[in-house]
Amino acid sequence: MRADFERAVTRLDEALALPKDPIVRDSAIQRFEISFELCWKFLKAYLEEQHNAVCTSPRTCFRSAFRHGVIDNDPFWIALTVLRNYTVHTYNEELAEYVYSRLAETARRFRAVLAAAATEPE
Repeated sequence: MRADFERAVTRLDEALALPKDPIVRDSAIQRFEISFELCWKFLKAYLEEQHNAVCTSPRTCFRSAFRHGVIDNDPFWIALTVLRNYTVHTYNEELAEYVYSRLAETARRFRAVLAAAATEPE
C-alpha cells in the first residue's frame, strides 16, 4: 500500500513539473484523485495497525490521523475531501484551474503523510 501511494505521489509531482497546458492540468488532477484515494486508504491501514483506530471514509480517516498526530491542519484535509468530491462529480474549466492551483501544496502534504507514517501497515 505504501509503495503504491509513494508511486502515485511521484507521478503527481512529475505532472506538476511539466509546463502547464490543459492536458497536463487534467492529467495532474487525475493523478491527484488517485493519490487522494491511496492516501486515505494508506492512513486507514496505518491507523488500524498502529493505533487500533477504525475509520471508514476519507473524512473519518483524516480526523483520526489528526488526532493521532500523523497529519496536521485537520481543516486542510477536510477541505481536500470536498475538493476531491468536486473533481469526481463536477467538471468545468474554472474548477479545474482552482484544483490545479492547490496541487503543489497537496503533494507536499501527501509526502508529509508518508514521512510521518514511518512504518508499513500490513
